[in-house]
Amino acid sequence: MSWDVGHEFEPQSYAVTRADLIRYAGASGDFNPIHWSDRVATSVGLPGVVAHGMYTLALVGQALVAWVGDPARVESFGARFTKPVVVPDDDEGTWVDVSGRVTGVEDGLASVELTVTNAGTKVLGMTKATVRC
Repeated sequence: MSWDVGHEFEPQSYAVTRADLIRYAGASGDFNPIHWSDRVATSVGLPGVVAHGMYTLALVGQALVAWVGDPARVESFGARFTKPVVVPDDDEGTWVDVSGRVTGVEDGLASVELTVTNAGTKVLGMTKATVRC
């Protein structure tokens, strides 16, 4: 694996369905109806049911582990939630795409800037990670 500044990791794509949101709600205890009810989601101004922000962030973690091979190498990662991931009520759902680029290397740690999109729209901002080289 190259840890050179500018190295771009292989983009990762993750399907997100309503079934995934139900499983995540059960695991996390977050049963907010905006994550499963179109009626409630639209009544509060959302375009439809949206994925849990932390679920979307977990997909970033999954991409990082795919790239670095060992979750213990991920020192930190975080993001700002900027746009919701709307999940349609069908069997296909939607896709979250994660790409990453090394922006710095120092003292055995690489800084990685990540881009997280859904349907071509950036859904997380200031998405960064630090991983052991």
